[in-house]
Amino acid sequence: MGLLDGLRAILGSRAETDAGRDADPEDLFGMSTAYLTMEADLGYESLDVAALCFSGVDSTDFRDAVDEVEAILDAGQEETGTEFSVSADDHGYHWVVLADDDPEDLITSMHFAADTFIEHGYGSRLLAAVFAYENRDGPAYWIYSFRRGRFYPFVPRSGRERDSSAEFTLESALDGELEIEREKDYWYPLWPSERGTHPWE
Repeated sequence: MGLLDGLRAILGSRAETDAGRDADPEDLFGMSTAYLTMEADLGYESLDVAALCFSGVDSTDFRDAVDEVEAILDAGQEETGTEFSVSADDHGYHWVVLADDDPEDLITSMHFAADTFIEHGYGSRLLAAVFAYENRDGPAYWIYSFRRGRFYPFVPRSGRERDSSAEFTLESALDGELEIEREKDYWYPLWPSERGTHPWE
């Protein structure tokens, strides 16, 4: 199974078939308290960036949905200060990348973007929401799978290795604040490209 096939299986059709609960963008607001736990209890600082991953559709209607997402984020930028960009990665997936030093604004903007896709009937195209943190050992991410309706940690290290110990520590610490994915098979790593630092690069 190739990388692209693996991503489709874990975050895509197989995840949707095996889902134990419906995804709900309201789940994203769980990060409002989780970031405090990450910083105060675990020593992780927010990198003030998050990203929404989705798969595209070659249609005018879908392009209109993306345009509306951009319009909403652009309109809100003056009020919240949340900067954003839309890009594609090397695997053919698309990302709305958000940056804001206020976690509440960051999460709210992410919710607006996800909700807009759902309102346009493209909720099935949403794959993941990714929230970035860092400590002295390197980056760590909380990933929300829209197909599973659950969060899981991803702690990458050099050489495309994962720090499983750190991931299990995060799982234990945030259990109860976030709806955690219990099936470890769905803790899919979102590796960046060779030139990138974050999954969306």
